[in-house]
Amino acid sequence: MKPLNAKIKQLIDQTKAKFGLDLYHLKRHSFHRYVNMFNETIYRFNMEWFPSHETEPEDDDLNPDGTAIIEVNLNTGQVETVIFVMDKTYAQHGVTFKRPYPAHVIQWIEQETGLIYGEHFHMHQKEKGGLFFEEAIDGVKVTPSGRIEVKWDEHGQLMYFTHHGPFLAKTLLRAEEYVLSIDKLENLAEQQVQQFQWPSFEHNRIRTIYALEEIYVKNDGTGTIPFEIGREETLCIHMNEIIEWNEPLNKAFEKKEMNIHEDISAEQAFSLEPSPDTIPISKEEQTECIKAVRTFLAQKYSKDTGKWVLKTLHRDHGYIHAILKTNGQEGSGFMDKIKVFIDASSFEAVNYIDKKEMFQVCGILSPSQSASEITVSQKEAFEKLRERLELTPIYVYDEVQKQYVLCGKLDCHDGIDSESGEVFSLKDLS
Repeated sequence: MKPLNAKIKQLIDQTKAKFGLDLYHLKRHSFHRYVNMFNETIYRFNMEWFPSHETEPEDDDLNPDGTAIIEVNLNTGQVETVIFVMDKTYAQHGVTFKRPYPAHVIQWIEQETGLIYGEHFHMHQKEKGGLFFEEAIDGVKVTPSGRIEVKWDEHGQLMYFTHHGPFLAKTLLRAEEYVLSIDKLENLAEQQVQQFQWPSFEHNRIRTIYALEEIYVKNDGTGTIPFEIGREETLCIHMNEIIEWNEPLNKAFEKKEMNIHEDISAEQAFSLEPSPDTIPISKEEQTECIKAVRTFLAQKYSKDTGKWVLKTLHRDHGYIHAILKTNGQEGSGFMDKIKVFIDASSFEAVNYIDKKEMFQVCGILSPSQSASEITVSQKEAFEKLRERLELTPIYVYDEVQKQYVLCGKLDCHDGIDSESGEVFSLKDLS
């Protein structure tokens, strides 16, 4: 086995040759790691190549135009990211696509990733100088989905490439015939039409609306999977614990400085040492997290007993993230969400992000602003949206079964203004 510094040198030399970086020098390199939804530790080797003739900026955080930022996945040995800053390159004999672009670009992607076009990845969007691909199975979308994006300049030179996700749906698939229809799901759809309070940036007020909260319905009739933005990021424990207390705590909550930086050695990276974030959160630790969240809420939101639900817990860079949402129909939907950061050693809440507070700090909303008047009932809102419901087949990763299962995504792109009863496109929310 080669010494580790030889492995780093080999990666650097290979990258320099592949992307034609003779007129560049390697300014920085570092190792990073994260835990994916399969609870695997993924290591990346990041390189920042500066153009040799460019004057280095005084600010160390700035990269000169033409800088090449390249990241290699050490688990697979594949290049995952290539960015030429400000779409400028000094690469010589690097990656250049010939016409016809889509065909040549697809061929290069297949060569780089080992994936097959039409089988693992499919065209999602095409624009001048760029292609965007997503994972799909026989034309059916997948979530979480692998994504690939490629951009090039007028000379066909590579400007941007990202390859995100393991593209494992095809191998973790439970095949079945799609049997769902909207008429069978009316009761569920009515439950999913909920009241939300939404910040109206244009009128600087809180607008109360009715909208359908998207949900995945399992094709085999065994239940539902909640729709969550960022599902691919990590493996969560679902808690659904209402947090209550008898008395507020007099001691005010104080935010502490967080340190998420990890000094990762070459030994750790090349041996693919499992991250501490892969360790399951035990029952005892879950209990400690509930206590930490209760203490935090009793200090910071002393009058809100019973209002907040601890939805999920997951580890991230030495902390446990607790996601809180409001209980039942009482919340503001979009705005009512708190993330609490708990120290994984002391089980003490050290910091938090409150979405509504962020809008107030930014001056978009003031704490005294009231929501618009409600003159439309939930049932009336559902009746108006009934004909606008959509049900689309999609394969969803089921954390319990550890495989992708066929579902229908129940969705609606329109909402109802609770004051006027007007039907509007959710895209127009402002």
